Amino acid sequence: MSDQPPLKLSFANLQALDRLHNPSLNMSNSMLVLGAGELGLSMLEALARHPRRNNTRISVLLRQATLDSAAPDKKKLTQRIRALGVDFEAADVVGASVAELAAVFAPFDTVVSCNGMGLPPGTQLKLLDVVLEAKVKRFFPWQFGMDYDLIGEGSSQDLFDEQLEVRRGLRAHPELDWVIMSTGLFMSFLFLADFGVVDFTERTVRALGSWDNRITVTTPEDIGRVTADVVLDAQDIHSRVAYTAGDTISYAALADLLDGHFQTKFRRELWDADELRRQMDEDANTMVKYRDTFAQGRGVAWDKEKTVNFQRGIPMTDVKTYLEGMQVKLE
Repeated sequence: MSDQPPLKLSFANLQALDRLHNPSLNMSNSMLVLGAGELGLSMLEALARHPRRNNTRISVLLRQATLDSAAPDKKKLTQRIRALGVDFEAADVVGASVAELAAVFAPFDTVVSCNGMGLPPGTQLKLLDVVLEAKVKRFFPWQFGMDYDLIGEGSSQDLFDEQLEVRRGLRAHPELDWVIMSTGLFMSFLFLADFGVVDFTERTVRALGSWDNRITVTTPEDIGRVTADVVLDAQDIHSRVAYTAGDTISYAALADLLDGHFQTKFRRELWDADELRRQMDEDANTMVKYRDTFAQGRGVAWDKEKTVNFQRGIPMTDVKTYLEGMQVKLE
């Protein structure tokens, strides 16, 4: 008898064996979600609960340190994911090599990347290399944001240039079926004090560039639901940009909405091109870069009628409903 310990197959290895013995498995029969942060967890819950999930196997990629952690918040997270019927794969998308990650990705038909916020420059291009090396059939990259094609290169937010490089890479590989979900800004960001558009403490609302400029916003939960619908029911959405919108609203309409909701008059302040240039010169931090990019009014808003959620009749949270659920009390 051999002294070698029995071979332990990961879920990914077992999935590969399944496909060898059952070639009829469809494109979405196995999928890997990268990350379980605010968006990743929303994505996992939407995929797991979607009526078309059927026998689709879903896994999430987390760092081994997260899986091994005894911290209460980490344990609660993994328990919540496990209760969805989701399996785990372990790897660090920043620390691992392309080859190491490709070995993890290879058994999966579809990869949905929810790893974006806070990752080092170059990570999104690295993940594209991983997907191509692993010969993944379908890829949803971390592009859950603006229409970078319309914004173009050289914007104030330099992180957007890498997103354009990713798009060029996707379009250069016709063998890969990819979908970019342009979602606009996370809706919570609109009310983030550091972003500066809505300041509840000062009862002030600010317009970026112009009061007529519009901005598209969507909650992570809604992004997860719409993306899950496209993942599990592609229809005609292949190798192209698709749009979602919880709401598309002008800064003037936002100010009126705040006045009506709180039954008081918010002070209105315009941050025009000159003011934003002054802020950039003073301290070109991430938030200032975002403000200046949104002030240009390109690629940051689209009509709801052109969105997947509108076309498929998927209900979404608009700004008015979101504000009502915030339970903010003005001082």
